[in-house]
Amino acid sequence: MEIGRVLISSLISLGSLFILTKLMGNREMAQLSMFDYISSIAIGSIAGEMAAMSTDNLIEPLLSMTFLSLFTVTINFLTCKSIILRRFFQGQALLLYQKGQIYEKNLLYAKLDIGELLAECRIMGYYDLEEIHTIYLESNGKISILPIASTRPVIPEDLNINPVQNTPMANVIIDGRIMKGNLQSTGKNETWLIKQLRQKNIIDINEVMLATFDSTKDDINIYLKFHKKYKNDIFE
Repeated sequence: MEIGRVLISSLISLGSLFILTKLMGNREMAQLSMFDYISSIAIGSIAGEMAAMSTDNLIEPLLSMTFLSLFTVTINFLTCKSIILRRFFQGQALLLYQKGQIYEKNLLYAKLDIGELLAECRIMGYYDLEEIHTIYLESNGKISILPIASTRPVIPEDLNINPVQNTPMANVIIDGRIMKGNLQSTGKNETWLIKQLRQKNIIDINEVMLATFDSTKDDINIYLKFHKKYKNDIFE
């Protein structure tokens, strides 16, 4: 049946697109360079045509997608090795403003007007250009701002304070399951974890939706599952 062929081709298209995207890396989901953006559109377009069965031969679009993906990976590898290729394929940062000077030619090159520049500054919390030292347009299209030292927020170093360095919270329990690798990275073991749960009057680990390890307190933060019966008690 034609419907069956469309379903099969759609699954093949989706699966191949997923595999090729994994091959090209997470940068395809982040802020893209111009080259990555173009290659992603081209590969997605081919995958869409294959899913819609615009061609009777699935091998040709698969080969085309694979070739484009490998070509993209190769270019990304070469740009890591050569600054000349990196500037050609990915571009470079443009100086838009510095020390009270607006660089009009760079704004024109970036296809930005002064209104758009001021809007980007306001979005980032700067309503006065006098508070800003430098503005760059990065190669991925993002605006980055360096504030004047006298207007930037105070940091502990300014006050000669040495705060304790925080570390990322390790998820030691997720959906009632102990994350053994995460727990091991904290230097603790399951015996210690179970003891902590008992101290907080938690007998059944399946009741725990999430537990994180706080290295500053040498303790765990626990978030229990929200049962439907409790929800009814609240809204009835």
